[in-house]
Amino acid sequence: MATELEIKLTLSEQAQAEALAWLLAQPEASRGPGKALINRYYDTPNAALNRARAALRVREAGGRYIQTLKTQGEFVDGAHRREEWEWEIPSADLDLSLLEQTPLNNQLDLSELELAFETNFTRQIVMLNTGEAVIEVAVDSGDIAGEGGARPLHEVEFELKSGNPESLMIWAAALAREVPVFLNLVSKAEQGYHLAGIHQPTRRQSTKVLSVTEFLHQLSLAWLISVPVVLSEESLFDVQRLAGKVGLQDVWDQLMPELIRGSTVPDIIERIPRMGELQLAMASAS
Repeated sequence: MATELEIKLTLSEQAQAEALAWLLAQPEASRGPGKALINRYYDTPNAALNRARAALRVREAGGRYIQTLKTQGEFVDGAHRREEWEWEIPSADLDLSLLEQTPLNNQLDLSELELAFETNFTRQIVMLNTGEAVIEVAVDSGDIAGEGGARPLHEVEFELKSGNPESLMIWAAALAREVPVFLNLVSKAEQGYHLAGIHQPTRRQSTKVLSVTEFLHQLSLAWLISVPVVLSEESLFDVQRLAGKVGLQDVWDQLMPELIRGSTVPDIIERIPRMGELQLAMASAS
């Protein structure tokens, strides 16, 4: 078992191309391999795995097959921290015996697992070696496909391989100052579960004051289910105060009216290109 620490940014196809060019131009960067990835995710008919906050996939790349189990984990300082089990297997078929070594064995009937959805994309790796940390940047472009159709996938993921975890946020924030990005707390698996009709979250109106993490989750959820973000000024009191503390009050002054009147996340990103910069700064400072 390993622990994975990563920051995932969603962006447009054009911004993604600009992001890759910027990353490769950095003196700390080296171009890694590019590859096509086919990822098949599995669950039971009643979505027991999803309800257990875990994801199980088999990835095919270059003739190799990797079976991976990930927990959803937690969101800490802008990054996902998750437990992960990974095995190389001989074919695209699940090896259920490997799952007997994990907590899944006691949580569900492994024989009920079936294909739920796929994520298929090309990945370009960029390695960043800063002296303080080694970071793998994955630039992913493709789609997520399930019974409900397909949705495009354009992401840049920063994953810590070794060294100082703070370097993840430093590099993600640097990219956010160059191109419009969205700090997305929704994983590829969660997107697939939603598309397949397995995971159908709803946004609940709340009058309580939101923490920064709750605020970021609200944005990601609205993005996932394609609904406007509608929040009250009272619920944003702590978030607004932090925006001033991190020196981005001007960006917040643009964002607040969009949140109150109910704009969609893609529209907000288009109107406020520095939104991702604000998200990352608040996540880091909270």
